[in-house]
Amino acid sequence: MALHSAKAFDRYIAGLKGAVISEQWEAHVAKIAGKVFALCSNDGSQIVFKVSEMSFEGLTSIAGIGQAAYFAKRQWVAVEKGAALSEAELKAYVAASYALIAGKLTRKLRAELGLELAP
Repeated sequence: MALHSAKAFDRYIAGLKGAVISEQWEAHVAKIAGKVFALCSNDGSQIVFKVSEMSFEGLTSIAGIGQAAYFAKRQWVAVEKGAALSEAELKAYVAASYALIAGKLTRKLRAELGLELAP
């Protein structure tokens, strides 16, 4: 099932340690420790996630992918259903977004969530 379905999105997010889904902004919003790292619109038309500056440049050059509305400029992308991004690539970017946000949590909070701590 494609990640552009709220059901598949929720199932994928459930596999990320400490991640939770909430429904807000007419979307399924993925968070870790209350911080958003991705979302899927209720109708599955769009997935939004945080990216690095380098990834932003590359991704936004692809048709169907652009700056996410209402999110920090050049740090969040919106991927429209049908954009030229494979399912595996989309999952990898969502996982990278999760890692970016989780990496900014305090060591104590990461330990409480059972996340791997970098040496």
